[in-house]
Amino acid sequence: MIDLSKVQVDGPLEPFASGFAAELSAVGYTPGSVRCQLELAAHLGRWLAAEGLGVVSLTAPVVERFLISRRAMGYRAFRSTKALVPLLTYLRRLGELPIEVAATPTPVEALLARFRRYLIAERGLQIGTARGYVDLVRPLVAGRATVDGVDVRGLTSGDVTSFLVAESRRLAPKTVQRLATALRSLLRFWYLDGALDVSLVGSVPKVAYRSPGLPRGLDPSGVVALLSSCDRDRPDGLRDFGILTLLARMGLRSGEVAVLQLDDIDWRHGEITLRGKGNRRDLLPLPTDVGEAIVDYLHHGRPSDAMDRRVFIRTKAPNRGLTTGGITQAVAAAGRRAGLGTLYANRLRHTAATSMLKAGAPLAEIGQVLRHRRPITTAIYAKVDTESLRPLARPWPAGLS
Repeated sequence: MIDLSKVQVDGPLEPFASGFAAELSAVGYTPGSVRCQLELAAHLGRWLAAEGLGVVSLTAPVVERFLISRRAMGYRAFRSTKALVPLLTYLRRLGELPIEVAATPTPVEALLARFRRYLIAERGLQIGTARGYVDLVRPLVAGRATVDGVDVRGLTSGDVTSFLVAESRRLAPKTVQRLATALRSLLRFWYLDGALDVSLVGSVPKVAYRSPGLPRGLDPSGVVALLSSCDRDRPDGLRDFGILTLLARMGLRSGEVAVLQLDDIDWRHGEITLRGKGNRRDLLPLPTDVGEAIVDYLHHGRPSDAMDRRVFIRTKAPNRGLTTGGITQAVAAAGRRAGLGTLYANRLRHTAATSMLKAGAPLAEIGQVLRHRRPITTAIYAKVDTESLRPLARPWPAGLS
């Protein structure tokens, strides 16, 4: 328990100091971190008193004024709005601060928000994927904005084609493919919503692109180096070892690891339920070494006061489950520690696939493990099996060097 006598919180925030400290401790903040938060609250309390303001006055503009003052006084830490989120959240939960009403969205943002809800609720896209679609089509929607709203009904096939061609000049080919997919989804949504009288989905040109390179998996020594880079005497090392083992052995996506729940693992039957793209749920066998890595983390690394049921938890308070970005950062950090450069989860997915291919697994079986919806997606790994492809090569013409 933090010694409040060492941090004097005065002014309007004084009555909330002890409760705020207890709240921080309960969600996993260390005593040092609690003290830092209380020191920030103490400074804010003094500033409010000097300005003649109360707690209820802590609106966004007032918070920004305080932070400007704090930066001007030479403080080097806790100088952004993010630093005050724990305190403001605590006060809002107590009812001391009003729930901030979001600003009225512009017609463009309102339309994009409806499109995003459609992608998630009707199409079953993940939140991150839906956000990416919205970002890609935003220039088209913004370009149709008028003083009265967004001119959707006046959109023509030529407008759609011209937009895609113009964007292709600045975007990578793979991104242009995603833009075409996002455009079709937007046009389909507008037609179903009644904003368009005629479906323009067919006016989106197909973008021909397939990566010329081979799927880049790690060799066995690289996987060993990656796993060995985790210090399993530390909680974060145990966690990262479990994450990397899941990725490299089962070929999971980073998002699938992030949303993995304790209840998704059936220890009695040795099975694991994966929540994949499009709200799919797939049941797969849990390999012994993967299960052992997870058990080791659950027994010796996972915080006992974790705030949710996700398997992999942040090492810094608040002790919530890792996000997809957190999984990505863990993989990248492990790659740098192992001397392999910056890696991403997809590289380990390729590693699992190529390992199965080298062990003699057919492409259909690999597609089942990777949970591909179409065989053509798995077919990319056929290019890796050079020994099987060798008999298909035509003989080199005689007399040519």
